[in-house]
Amino acid sequence: MSQPAAPVNANEIDTELWCLFDQYVHGDIDRRGFLDRAARFAAASGMTATALLAALSPDFARAQKVPPGDARLKTDFVEFASAAGYGKVRAYVARPTQAAGPLPVVLVVHENRGLNPHIEDVARRLALENFIALAPDALFPLGGYPGDEDKARELFAKLDQSKTREDFVAAAAYSRSITGGNGKLGSVGFCYGGGMVNLLATRVPELLAGAPFYGAPAEADQVGRIKAELVFAFADNDERINAAWPAYEAALKRAGVKYEAFKYPGTQHGFNNDTTPRYDPAAAQQAWGRMLALFNKTLR
Repeated sequence: MSQPAAPVNANEIDTELWCLFDQYVHGDIDRRGFLDRAARFAAASGMTATALLAALSPDFARAQKVPPGDARLKTDFVEFASAAGYGKVRAYVARPTQAAGPLPVVLVVHENRGLNPHIEDVARRLALENFIALAPDALFPLGGYPGDEDKARELFAKLDQSKTREDFVAAAAYSRSITGGNGKLGSVGFCYGGGMVNLLATRVPELLAGAPFYGAPAEADQVGRIKAELVFAFADNDERINAAWPAYEAALKRAGVKYEAFKYPGTQHGFNNDTTPRYDPAAAQQAWGRMLALFNKTLR
């Protein structure tokens, strides 16, 4: 895997470049398309387009908050059946080594690159908050997260999403009966994962709480099925996701769903991901705190 370049100042990045990067991350343009269109921004900053892309891309080591071997945690991988999906799911599990009684379970749903080191770290962060975190890898049927973000995106596009959705529904069922759990389930997801949390809220009536970060909405005709309490996190500069919110909010209100929604000023899509320059520490801390407050209120 290539090493990321030195970090760049997010405040100095042109809005158009952020849009290009967002298109690249979500597969709307390929690597060559990004490099060609970003060349003028790179030249203005005295970089090559390749170096600029590297500077915008994740640096997992720099952002890691909880090492895999942290003595306060027990981590492992589990596999379980998904009869309506790809047949079997593999997931990362993190839990505190010492817990007073059964703990709530939080299903952690990754972005569109599978279970990368950042999402494993997010699971460990949740475990330190006294939850059992279960983070499935949607790419497991295709060999698992490949260790490279570009390759992961390419693999992700090959998934049969109808089967992948069933794999996450199976993960929710497994979560509710996991050893050491108290039977109460919440879920958090980011981008693709945020959309998956919205979907799970319509498919899993036992889901008590959901925290979708800048994710696609649930299907309008399914919103009435939602029983979970939701707290939404939106980036300020995220037209692709935010355009769908008014209609989704109207459906949530009609269905009587209990929710709160927050848009964080000045932020970009992916602002909670501290592996890239899109990270906004103040907004991420506030959104994380609101997520924890929801889970502590509804799952304890």
